[in-house]
Amino acid sequence: MDNNTIFYFMGGIAIALVVIVLLYIILSKKMHKSEYKRIQQLQQGTKENRFSMEVLYQKLYLTYIRIPFIKRYVLKIRRRLEIINIEDEYNTRKGTAKVLTGALVVLVPLLIITIVITSSNYLLMTILLIFELFIIDVLMDGSVDKMDNKILKEQIDFFAEIRHAYHEFNMVEEAIYQVSQDDEMSVSRQGEKIYEILISDDPEMELEKYYDIAPNSFLKEFAGVSYLTKEFGDRKIDGASLYLKNVNNITQEMQLEILKRDKLNYVFQSLSVISIAPVLLLEPLKNWAISNFSFTASWYEGKPGMIVQIFILILTFASYILIRKLKDNGSTGMNTKNTENPWQAKLYKKKPIKKIVDLFIPKIGTREYRKVQKYLKDAASHLKMEWLYINRIAMAIVTCLASIILFAQLHVIAINYIYTEPTTDYNIMGKMLEKDKRKAMEITEQDNKILDQFRGKPHTTTAQIRSAVKRLKYYEDASDKELKTATERIEKKLAIIHSEYMQWFELLLAFVFGVIAYMTPIWLLMFQVRMRQLEMEDEVMQFQTIILMLMRIERVNVEIILEWLERYSNIFKAPIIKCVNNYEAGAWEALEAMKEEISYIQFIRIIESLQAAVEKIPIMDAFDELDSEREYYQEKRKESNERLIKRKGMIGKAIGFAPMVCMFVGYLIVPLVFIGLTSMSSAFNTMSNLK
Repeated sequence: MDNNTIFYFMGGIAIALVVIVLLYIILSKKMHKSEYKRIQQLQQGTKENRFSMEVLYQKLYLTYIRIPFIKRYVLKIRRRLEIINIEDEYNTRKGTAKVLTGALVVLVPLLIITIVITSSNYLLMTILLIFELFIIDVLMDGSVDKMDNKILKEQIDFFAEIRHAYHEFNMVEEAIYQVSQDDEMSVSRQGEKIYEILISDDPEMELEKYYDIAPNSFLKEFAGVSYLTKEFGDRKIDGASLYLKNVNNITQEMQLEILKRDKLNYVFQSLSVISIAPVLLLEPLKNWAISNFSFTASWYEGKPGMIVQIFILILTFASYILIRKLKDNGSTGMNTKNTENPWQAKLYKKKPIKKIVDLFIPKIGTREYRKVQKYLKDAASHLKMEWLYINRIAMAIVTCLASIILFAQLHVIAINYIYTEPTTDYNIMGKMLEKDKRKAMEITEQDNKILDQFRGKPHTTTAQIRSAVKRLKYYEDASDKELKTATERIEKKLAIIHSEYMQWFELLLAFVFGVIAYMTPIWLLMFQVRMRQLEMEDEVMQFQTIILMLMRIERVNVEIILEWLERYSNIFKAPIIKCVNNYEAGAWEALEAMKEEISYIQFIRIIESLQAAVEKIPIMDAFDELDSEREYYQEKRKESNERLIKRKGMIGKAIGFAPMVCMFVGYLIVPLVFIGLTSMSSAFNTMSNLK
């Protein structure tokens, strides 16, 4: 490179630096003159100089959403929190990260403890690790339920302030707007949304959309009553505002619901932990029993102990599922599962699988089809018929294969125990001394040499075993009695090894377990139906409150009442929907058809009053007893809730304590007593023979 080239190169760099400096000066002047300076000044006062949990949760959310397995839980929590935090992405992300972080803080130490405790039992460790993944659902659902209960309690104060604001403005929408703007509660966002609906161009359409996303039925009722009052006007009943009376009725309903939820949470708060606890106590209990009563090692470390362990694990899993179903209070009335395109739907689209599944689904119109369809409706399940049968078939196949693998593993465990059990001719109370253990293991190693020689040869004779024992260096100077004892012991071990193979009845048992698994989804639906039936009385009393609010509003007719009942129904949803659809063809006939489908007497009385209001008398007269006996119905509702909680509590305690009882009785007391008596009997026989 010559001098001219170097000179031009350095000159170019100098010119570039001058241009950059000039551009920087020009841009700086423009920024200071523009909005940029004002934005910087605004940011200066809002910047967080120290550690902020708000920022941390936002960052954690972005981290969680990128992790494939955790992403599933993130989306699940989001779907529920989006209902509470209407159009508030910041709070939705913050709440999602907060709930998931809390669940992981509990789950991760639990996983570590499980791995440490069950490090010597890989089968139990695997089952427990899979099982503990379900615990995260409980923790997350509990956290979201707390948020939902919080917004429900906030509604009490919110409605109280609405009353005062309504007295001031005498306009529904203005009262809601004023209270929503003044308060910084979670429910204020719901108030803002209801205000936007009331002032929109098509409030009726917007209201229908809100009904689908409202966090609870009480906000639906409040939005509906506010709309009707705005449209048809308010009126005085006994000198008081009808709108405020209706708001008061909704408040009373909320107070009853809050008490009910608090009592249910109190009853069930420890049952979930109690039902899960046995799976974490199995290994410590086994180690304690073996260390204090060495003669129980053959039971705990052998096939019988593993069978009882698996039974307790299955029972614990079933109890955990049933406790969750029993405790469910329907707090957030939004299904968080993917109901549009779940894995069942994707699987059913494949033609070979579709053909197989269709063979199991009963024909449309048959008694079996109607029966299963009724279970799905009565249980308010999100499953379609074909999805249910894919679940049933999948559970049957997985259970059958898992049972076969498990039986094979049990045979391996039994054989391995023969090879690893310290060999003694007596039973030991307490822990075996290290010296005795070394001697016992030495005998086991000598026995294993013979076992390896004759394993797989079921026709081995006693003479062959005795001859092989004699050839061992360990028995060179052994007496005939010692040789005989060793031969008999090895012969027994060899017989056990040769008997440990897959047998026909085990395949039959695997098939039976598969059939049980195939029926499990139906039994679970039946359980859900039964639990929902316990709440029939509560739902009918809610219907009475809705009718009480609507019957004094002008231009409200039976059809509007039915539409409201449909909106808030749960157990009786299917017959009410059918009645609404058939109403135009004949009101009285549609109500009569619904009455024939219902067996609950309290709801039948409501239907009969609706029939009277269709043809004979005004709605107010048809339901006059609701107003006159309001206090009676309130007390009855409280008493009904008490009975419901008591019944659920009794069922919950029976289910929740079942695994714990089985663990102590079947895994500790029975083995100790049975094996202890057997060992004692064997010891007495040995002593008798010595005499």
